[in-house]
Amino acid sequence: MGEFTDKAKGAANEAIGKAKAAAGRATDNPELVVKGVAQQGKGEVQKATGAVKGALGDKI
Repeated sequence: MGEFTDKAKGAANEAIGKAKAAAGRATDNPELVVKGVAQQGKGEVQKATGAVKGALGDKI
């Protein structure tokens, strides 16, 4: 994957994770909150990976 693909997927995962966590809090579902927070973390890692790829010119 390229820099922009990683960043886009990361942003999408962060948004979906935030929505899941909010839904979990609204419905008192701690499992959904945990899944949402985990997906947010995955998104942050993907965005960071994209930033590194951008800095290194997609050579990794």
